[in-house]
Amino acid sequence: MKVLLINPPRENEIVGNNPTIIEEERGYNPPLGILYIAAYVEEQTSHEIAVIDAQVDELSYEALSKRISDFAPDVVGISAMTLCLFDVMKVIETARQVAPKAKVVLGGPHVHLYPDETIALKGVDYLILGEGEVSFVKLLEAFENKVRFSEVKGLVYREDGKIKKTGMSELVADLDVFPHPARHLVPYEKYTSILSELNPITTMFTSRGCPYQCTFCDRPHLGKRFRARSARSVVDEFKKCKEMGIKFILIYDDTFTVNKKRVMETCELLIKENVGLKFDIRARVDTMNTEMLIALKDAGCTGIHYGVESGTDRILGVLDKRISLELVKSVFKETMDMGMKTLGYFMIGCPTETRGEMDETIDFACRLKADYVHMTVLTPFPGTKIYDMALSEGVIKSDVWREFAANPSSDFVPPIYAGIYNREELMAILMQGYKKFYMRPGYIFHKLLELRSASQFKKYIRAGLKVINPDKTNLPAS
Repeated sequence: MKVLLINPPRENEIVGNNPTIIEEERGYNPPLGILYIAAYVEEQTSHEIAVIDAQVDELSYEALSKRISDFAPDVVGISAMTLCLFDVMKVIETARQVAPKAKVVLGGPHVHLYPDETIALKGVDYLILGEGEVSFVKLLEAFENKVRFSEVKGLVYREDGKIKKTGMSELVADLDVFPHPARHLVPYEKYTSILSELNPITTMFTSRGCPYQCTFCDRPHLGKRFRARSARSVVDEFKKCKEMGIKFILIYDDTFTVNKKRVMETCELLIKENVGLKFDIRARVDTMNTEMLIALKDAGCTGIHYGVESGTDRILGVLDKRISLELVKSVFKETMDMGMKTLGYFMIGCPTETRGEMDETIDFACRLKADYVHMTVLTPFPGTKIYDMALSEGVIKSDVWREFAANPSSDFVPPIYAGIYNREELMAILMQGYKKFYMRPGYIFHKLLELRSASQFKKYIRAGLKVINPDKTNLPAS
């Protein structure tokens, strides 16, 4: 069979409660989820497999239609994220027009959260719930009548006019059994990031799941218990990326530093085998220590992204972060003293948060003197404790995410935790925060000293002008 996996365009992507001007500068990341599935199909079957990343190729729907038609797939698999659901539906429509006999399979976080609504959408044949590698390959066997559909764990499908569910697939404990993502099936040289001066970049998962219980995060609801790959597996993937000409890796684990022993073993191998690839990680401040920072720096880590979220201990409690501001200040300082860049994630508009507390968060972000901050208005996403709380308390009047899942619309506006301030007021406060952080004279001077190329200078100027006056920025993108 000919199997085609598609990462949908983001023509109609819902940007959440983030400023559009910030989202526009983020670049493109490889769709690791479907690349893992593609690699497993390559390893376990003889099917012909192809991947279309419509985002990095910036495909129009007309161009996507031609690509699908040229490949003539028997099976079309589509990655479904809630914020891209309208584009997912347009991809299905496009595929149906040029490959009407192809079986359409959806997977991804959205499918896991809303299986009943998703299987009812026009043009959808099958859903894969949870992690998809094993179940998708098993589904391909079912298409060939080698196994029954009822034997495919994690499957939702129709039979005799009825919707059938086979239950959740078991999480694979040993992630080393999976081959590395099939980056060779996408134009990997095109991926870039605003956070990296080196191109091309790639992303990497060295673990799955998260052991923490933050109230704004959907990971606990998705049932993803923490599992980590071995240091050997991670370093082998680093080497493969280097052979491909990739210059920088963004490790996208929710928290890379959960297991100190594994972090140290990974760093030791990277150093011992002289891999020489630069990388960034995401971490929590309460998982970091001096020994780990030194090892990361020596192994090639150039930056650490820390989830801070708030500049007040009270709101940190509301979010169940279980960290203190004193620890945040200490870890940021030590990270920067070692020469690694820092990025802090912050949010405003949290439950019960006052304007004074929002200002404290912005001021705290400035006092940290991080290299970058990413600020957002808190979005109560489906599957989070905060969303459930907003529904039960009547802060959000109806289950808007479920309604959107049943009837996707390009003009859907994600909810906020509507308390003291409305959306427009919160977005105005957010933009004030961005201006206050990035327009500090000392910050600008420091960044000018770091410039190494004309393209880097233009990137900073473009981003800066957007923050100062987002409505009048008209620089070319290149």
